[in-house]
Amino acid sequence: MASWVFCIFLTVTTFVVFDSVLVYGAGYTVPRAPTVYRPSAWTLAHATFYGDESASSTMGGACGYGNLVTNGYGTNTAAVSSTIFSNGYACGQCYQIKCAQSPWCSKGIATVTATKLCPPNWSKNSNSGGWCNPPRTHFDMAKPAFMQIAQWKAGIVPVMYRRVPCVRKGGLRFSFQGNGYWLLVYVMNVGGAGDIKSMWVKGTKTGWISMSHNWGASYQAFATLRGQALSFRLTSYTTKQTITAYNVAPANWNLGLTYQAKVNFH
Repeated sequence: MASWVFCIFLTVTTFVVFDSVLVYGAGYTVPRAPTVYRPSAWTLAHATFYGDESASSTMGGACGYGNLVTNGYGTNTAAVSSTIFSNGYACGQCYQIKCAQSPWCSKGIATVTATKLCPPNWSKNSNSGGWCNPPRTHFDMAKPAFMQIAQWKAGIVPVMYRRVPCVRKGGLRFSFQGNGYWLLVYVMNVGGAGDIKSMWVKGTKTGWISMSHNWGASYQAFATLRGQALSFRLTSYTTKQTITAYNVAPANWNLGLTYQAKVNFH
């Protein structure tokens, strides 16, 4: 009587999460490098400028970054049309801009951060003053940034632009506003793709609390978090990478202050 041998092969797969990226290994794990944002292709748009050489009028803006110099953004900033702004999710994104096909062009390339909204002006034609009317892609640059790519007398120039990684020093910064029952946080100094899609906060006495998008670069939680050290978890709008910043603010944190984490996107 013939005998049969049945062999059963068992494959074991291990799942490990690194920065919300699932890594597969056969019986062992190999850490994967962090997500790194890469430049996009060059695309045609137009650019104007606002303010003067001091760039004093660039402070504040729809993203809520306040004083752009003290908060690390400098004067290389731009207000972007609503087709880019995306209800504030574009806040913090970085772009390289160069003048194209104009006698006013210089050879420079400006790297700017999106810090404001350039709103539509429906009282004017899109090609004659209503530069930021949808569906136009437009950059209204701080004057010092505009002067890096063209002579200011041009007023408006065609440009080529592309998204580039945001190079930031140090970790994410969290500026606290609100009151005892409502925590409003502005996220600044974001590296990598520069943007935030979603955010959570965790106190030492709570689990992770989902924060809703308020406007621009701000997120809010309707919770009582006083007297607790706070940690934050954030997901990039562009890359979908998630990172966690533990113990960003001490238990005696206060509104009106800014706290810096040790981690950032790349």
